Amino acid sequence: MIPSSFTYKRAGSAEEALDLIAEHGEDAKFLAGGHSLLPLMKLRLAAPEVIIDLSGLADLSYIADQGSHVAIGALTRHHDVEHSELLGRQLPLLAHAASRVGDPQIRHRGTIGGSVAHADPASDLPAVLLALDAILVARGPGGEREIEIGDFFQGLFETTLEPDELLTEIRVPKPASAGWSFQKFAQRGLDWAIVGCAAQDGKVALVNMGGTPLRATAVESALAGGASPAEAAAHAAAGTSAADDIRATRAYREHLARVLVARALTEANSRSLSRTPRHATPTHPPPLFMIAARFGWYLPVSGHHHGVRRCGAGRGRRWGTMEACGYAAR
Repeated sequence: MIPSSFTYKRAGSAEEALDLIAEHGEDAKFLAGGHSLLPLMKLRLAAPEVIIDLSGLADLSYIADQGSHVAIGALTRHHDVEHSELLGRQLPLLAHAASRVGDPQIRHRGTIGGSVAHADPASDLPAVLLALDAILVARGPGGEREIEIGDFFQGLFETTLEPDELLTEIRVPKPASAGWSFQKFAQRGLDWAIVGCAAQDGKVALVNMGGTPLRATAVESALAGGASPAEAAAHAAAGTSAADDIRATRAYREHLARVLVARALTEANSRSLSRTPRHATPTHPPPLFMIAARFGWYLPVSGHHHGVRRCGAGRGRRWGTMEACGYAAR
C-alpha cells in the first residue's frame, strides 16, 4: 500500500502544467483531487515518475452561465457542483448526481475534470455528462480543442486526451425541459455504482454497464418511437457488456439496468409534466400537520381515516418529526 518513489512538481498555472508535462512526457501524471490516481499508485497499478499537482490552479475552478450552456472549470470540486445555485436551476441532474459521489470528504477533494479524465465506467459524473451531451475542452501545445463527450471515452481508463494535453473546461448545454432523473444502485451509499443511469430529455446513459460510460441507444430509439417508459426500459441492456465480478453477475447487472432505467424514465416524465421549477423550494405542510408534528400525533394518510393519535407514550417520549410520526407527502 506504499507507492513507488516519484518526483513532486506543483504547477502554478495551466501553462506551467503543460510545460511540465511536455518536459517529462509519459513518465508524468497530473494530480487533481487524487481520489483516482493515488489509490492506483498505492496498489502499484500506476507508477508515474513525476506527479504534477494541479490543486493550486484556481483559474480552472468556476461555474459560469454562458447563455446556451454552463461552463465548468475542470478543477471544480464535486462539493461546489453539488451546491451551485446556477446548476441547481439550470442543470439539476448534474448537481444532484454530484451529491451522490462518495462521501463528503471525497466531494470536498475530488474534481469533475479528474473524474471525467480518469474514465472509470463505474463513475457517476461521466455518464451524467454523456446524457447531457457535454463538450470537453482540452488545452495542449497546439492550443485548445473541443471534444464531444461521446467521442471522448475510448476504453477502460482510456480517453482521446493526448499525453501532453490538459482537460480545462466542461461545457454543458442547458436542457430543453425539466425532465431528469439519476438512479444508482450500490452496496453502500459511498460505493461505486453496481449499476446506475442518468436520464434527461429522452437521452439515457448507463453507469458500469461496459468498459466506458454508455448511451442506452436502444432505449432512446424506443422512446423516439413512442414507447412507454416500461417498454423502452426493457431494452436497457441491449448493446452493453456488463462485467461478472464479486459484486454482481452480468445477468444481475442487466436486470438492474432495466429496473433503474424504468424508474429514471418514469421520474423524468413526472418532473417534465409537473413543470416544477428546477430548484423549487419545498412548500410548507398544512398547519394541521405542523401541529401534529409538534405534539407527537400520528395522522393516517390513507384518506379513509380522519382521527389522530399520539405517537410515543410516557413522560420520556420525544416530540416526533412528521416523518417519525408517519406523515408522508402524497
